[in-house]
Amino acid sequence: MDSSIDEAVTPDAGDGAGTGPAASGGPDGAAGERVAVAPVSLSPSRAGDFMQCPLLYRFRVIDRLPEKPSEAATRGTLVHAVLERLFDAPAGERTAPRAKALIPGQWDRLRESRPELTELFADDPEGERLAGWLAEAERLVERWFTLEDPTRLEPAERELFVETELDSGLRLRGIIDRVDVAPTGEVRIVDYKTGKAPRPEYAEGALFQMKFYALVVWRLKGIVPRRLQLVYLGSGDVLTYDPVPADLERVERRLHALWEAIRQATETGDWRPRPTKLCGWCDHRAHCPEFGGTPPPYPLPVRAPGPRAE
Repeated sequence: MDSSIDEAVTPDAGDGAGTGPAASGGPDGAAGERVAVAPVSLSPSRAGDFMQCPLLYRFRVIDRLPEKPSEAATRGTLVHAVLERLFDAPAGERTAPRAKALIPGQWDRLRESRPELTELFADDPEGERLAGWLAEAERLVERWFTLEDPTRLEPAERELFVETELDSGLRLRGIIDRVDVAPTGEVRIVDYKTGKAPRPEYAEGALFQMKFYALVVWRLKGIVPRRLQLVYLGSGDVLTYDPVPADLERVERRLHALWEAIRQATETGDWRPRPTKLCGWCDHRAHCPEFGGTPPPYPLPVRAPGPRAE
C-alpha cells in the first residue's frame, strides 16, 4: 500500500519521520512539538519522494510538515481497507454486494483513527459531495471483481509489513497489500491502485515499488517472487511483471546510490527542489523557493566542511 499517489501520504515509521513520543509530545519534546531525526530507513514512497524532489523528501521525512488530506488519497485508503477486510469472509461470501456493504463501516473506522479527515467534507452540510465520493469508492470496489475473483483466492498475507537490513546496513521497509502463495511455493505480490494505469513508457516507474518489495522479500526469505501484480481499479487494468535476480540486484544498487545521496543531503542540509508538473499538487509551495517561499530552519546539525586541499 505504502503512501503512493492514490493513498494518504503519511510518514513511514522509521524513515526518520518518527511517530512516537517525540512527534506527539513526550520525553523528547513538548506536547505538539515536532522533533526532527535523521532518516534511518527507506520505503518505496519515500524513495519516490527523493527521486521526485529532494526538498519534498526533506519536508516530509525530516521537517514532517503537515499535509492536508485529499479526497482521492483518502478514497484509496478506504478502498484498500475494504478489499483487505473482504477476505475475512468465507470464499463463497466474497461478493461485490458484500464488499460494497463494508464501505460505510470502514469509512467510520477511518474517521475514528484519523479525525483530521472530517475536514474533507466540512463544507458539505447536505452530504452531496460525500455521497458522490462514497459512490465512486463503490464503483472502484465493484470494478475489482472484474479483474480478480476473490472466491478463488486465499491470500497468505494482507497488509504485510516487511523490513530487512541489507549487508551495507541500509534498512528497507514497506507494507505489501497482498501476498499470494501457490501450493508449489511460488509467491505473488499484489498491490491495488485506485488510479489509472500509466502509459507504457511510464510502466517502469510504476513497477519500482513492486521491485522494491520483491527485493525485501528476496533478502528476507531467499525467494524471488514469481510475479509482481499491479491492479489498477481506476482504469480496469492489471500490470504484471516476473522479476529475476538480476532485476532485483539492479534495484539494490539503485537504492544504495539513492541512500548515499540522502545521507549526503542530511549531513550538508543541501536539499534542492526539483520542479515538475507535480508541483501543482504539492502542499508545501509556501515553503518552497521555487514558489517564492522559504523552508523552515534546517532542524538537524550540518556537517562542517573539511579542510581544503592545497
